Amino acid sequence: MSITILDGGMGQELIRRAGRATSLWSMQALIDAPEMVRSVHDAFFAAGADVATTNTYAVLPDRLDAFGLSDRLVDLTELGCRLAAEARDAASAGRGAGAGIVAGSLGPLGFSYQPDKAPPASVAAEIYARIARIQAPIVDVLLLETMSSVEQARGGLMGASMAGKPVWLALSVSDEDGTRLRSGEPLADVAGLLREFAPERVLLNCSCPEAISAALPVLAKLHAHVGAYANGFTRIDPRFNRIGSTTDLLEARTDLGPREYAVFAEEWVRAGAQTVGGCCEISPAHIAELARRVRGEDRKAQRASA
Repeated sequence: MSITILDGGMGQELIRRAGRATSLWSMQALIDAPEMVRSVHDAFFAAGADVATTNTYAVLPDRLDAFGLSDRLVDLTELGCRLAAEARDAASAGRGAGAGIVAGSLGPLGFSYQPDKAPPASVAAEIYARIARIQAPIVDVLLLETMSSVEQARGGLMGASMAGKPVWLALSVSDEDGTRLRSGEPLADVAGLLREFAPERVLLNCSCPEAISAALPVLAKLHAHVGAYANGFTRIDPRFNRIGSTTDLLEARTDLGPREYAVFAEEWVRAGAQTVGGCCEISPAHIAELARRVRGEDRKAQRASA
């Protein structure tokens, strides 16, 4: 079984490098310092990642409208996608053709971890279809991230499926009970969606690693290709609940260094994950250690099956 290594958390890495968090999140860097975004992509590829996730998680109409930037949807989306593609091409030149994947990030409408703030699926689908069509000429796959309810995932899948690209669905589960989505619905309730829309990969993201470890056995029964990329927050602060909230409300764990995180990733691979990486607070150093260990496990498995 070949393991795909995702990159880590673009937004928090940008904050570390810029020294500040802003209400525009990682989108601020697209406006002020696109070269910094490119350098983060380069760092994750150098660490061993196979995938560059575009810095477009927050490039959404509701976010842009809130800051008077509604006319920037196309150019900021295209810029985020181009920077990832350029990094992929540069990495491929060193590793060999086809060495990287660009995943076009489509973040949650309304607000992260707050699926009740998302529009109905039929409305969300139109918004996602528009963004997906902007991304599609540049990216290799479309990645719906932090989908936290069945209805939210449905809207994303309906829209992304209109762009003619493979779709990866990433679901966020409760930190207290990984067998449930953040909406409180059982994770297993996504089974009907997976049959209806047949996403190429189904992943778990932006939940604590312990919750993801609980969720993976459930998800592995529902889809042939599953994976995981956790965050490194202590918890989701209840004040982090509206557009304009800054990520400095979210405290990083001190017990989740590269070695500790890689142990979780090895556990996920043993549970059936074929795609692993990191989300918020997971740095290039984490991905380097994860890639070293997971690729070692991958080689052992290949020798055992030979």
